[in-house]
Amino acid sequence: MTNNDIMKKLRVALQLRDDDIIDILGLVDFKVTKSELGAIFRKEDHPNYKPCGDQLLRNFLNGLVIHMRGTPEEKKPAAAPAQARKPMSYPPRKK
Repeated sequence: MTNNDIMKKLRVALQLRDDDIIDILGLVDFKVTKSELGAIFRKEDHPNYKPCGDQLLRNFLNGLVIHMRGTPEEKKPAAAPAQARKPMSYPPRKK
């Protein structure tokens, strides 16, 4: 399975349009034009077909994670430590 096939299957499965894919790639500061994207989704025997490189697929997947999950929030400061527990007191042993 080629990178082009993976991109096609993700586009169909997630019901993404070209504008959506461009926006997702923009989340990771990766620029691609509609014509470049169209060339990736063409059939292999088409004269304007362009193979999808690893870099494009990697950036699309990274952008998709941000698109689906949202941006990671900054870590909040650790909460105050829990109060120490008092030692349990047991009844005296019978001898």
